[in-house]
Amino acid sequence: MKENSNSRYLVVAVRRFLRHILSIKDGTDVQATIEGIKRDIGFRGPTAWILIFSIFIASIGLNVNSTAVIIGAMLISPLMGPILGIGLSIGTNDFETLLRSLKNLGIAVSIALITSTLYFSLTPLNIEQSELLARTQPTILDVLVALFGGFAGIVAGSRKEKSSVIPGVAIATALMPPLCTAGYGLATLKMNYFFGAFYLFFINSVFISLATFLVVKYLKFPHVSFLNPIKAKRYRIVLILFLIITIIPSGVIFYRVIQETRFTIAAENFIAEKCYFDGSELISKKVTYSDTLSTIDLYYLGNDVSEERKMHLQDMLLNYGLVGTSRFPITKKTVVRVHQETDMSIDFEKRMTDFNNDLRLNILEDIYTKNEQSIRDKDLKIKLLEDEVFRLNKKDTIPYKQVNKEIKYHFSEVEKYSFAKATQVVSIGDTVQMDTIPLFAVSFNKQVKVSEKDDLKTRISEWLQIRLNTKNIKVIEY
Repeated sequence: MKENSNSRYLVVAVRRFLRHILSIKDGTDVQATIEGIKRDIGFRGPTAWILIFSIFIASIGLNVNSTAVIIGAMLISPLMGPILGIGLSIGTNDFETLLRSLKNLGIAVSIALITSTLYFSLTPLNIEQSELLARTQPTILDVLVALFGGFAGIVAGSRKEKSSVIPGVAIATALMPPLCTAGYGLATLKMNYFFGAFYLFFINSVFISLATFLVVKYLKFPHVSFLNPIKAKRYRIVLILFLIITIIPSGVIFYRVIQETRFTIAAENFIAEKCYFDGSELISKKVTYSDTLSTIDLYYLGNDVSEERKMHLQDMLLNYGLVGTSRFPITKKTVVRVHQETDMSIDFEKRMTDFNNDLRLNILEDIYTKNEQSIRDKDLKIKLLEDEVFRLNKKDTIPYKQVNKEIKYHFSEVEKYSFAKATQVVSIGDTVQMDTIPLFAVSFNKQVKVSEKDDLKTRISEWLQIRLNTKNIKVIEY
């Protein structure tokens, strides 16, 4: 009995601890949250211009494949406002705010598509970079990112003390790049890019709104209007069906991506372990996935691969899961096609030509880059040496004729003078330091008294230091 009481006490203590750690109700500012979300819904004036500028920045980032530029565009984008507004309005039965949010989201999407389409229609850079291609095939993982990002956004936004979470949510959910990619699809008439990217934006928006709706319901935000139980149940069913319809295509795409990845890994293992023969050199390979018929093309030089080996390769596919015999096969069928030196196809010759051209281009680019860097380094060294020579010349050049006139004008006691460079050696312990200093030797006329010579040498030395802009001057008498 005592053990049961202890166990029950432990469970209660753990539950209280977890409730204290994980509770999001403490510190919730409902009214300020509602006002803040409603304030950010509208798109007019400065907000519309900020969206246009951020779309241009994101489009440039996709164009030049710069992740940093894309992140910067997402940070300044105001797209989160109407999306959070949709979730809030559904959770509080605020149909007026729902209509306003949908209207402004439509305006924002239209502005984004027009701006990005205009940019990609005018830019001379039409290369499809990896950052752009990554937004054309949404998967179930994008759904999860949007859902958890939405949770983080609304939980942070409902606090009395605001944090920097919202910009992070904007980056994580990546609302801007898909719209820009959709604009690229419209500009280049590649509608598969348009639909794929726009679908990614759509599921991001839907599941951010869903996360907002769930948190609003959990925190029990006050309802603006109340529905009767029958209508409320009907709306819930419609919402669930809408979410299911939204998520199904991304699940199908994600399944295909997983299958293609599995096939590629299995095919690479098959090639590495079974497709290398003595006397026949495997110089190229091409793996093509399809859920119905996949192909592995092998290109050999050297001795012919016998028909028995070809049949053996085809039979070995079963051991690598490349033939659909299981309940969830990677692909229904895979065919190994061997291309040899004696019967090279036109396609293979074209591939080899393209490969050689690419190789030459890469080598030339590498040589050019290295030569350009070497030239820049040499130019920098030459500039440094020129500066040093100029500095030394400036330091060591003495305008003798001018100094001769001026010294006799300022110091009539000087009868003649001479100049030389002297090496000054300073010994500090075991260290010897050497320095070269200008040495002026002056000769005074007979009218100068002995007691006046030291003062004259000091005055001449000070004047020469100012005149020649150097402190390392020594004046002696001869």
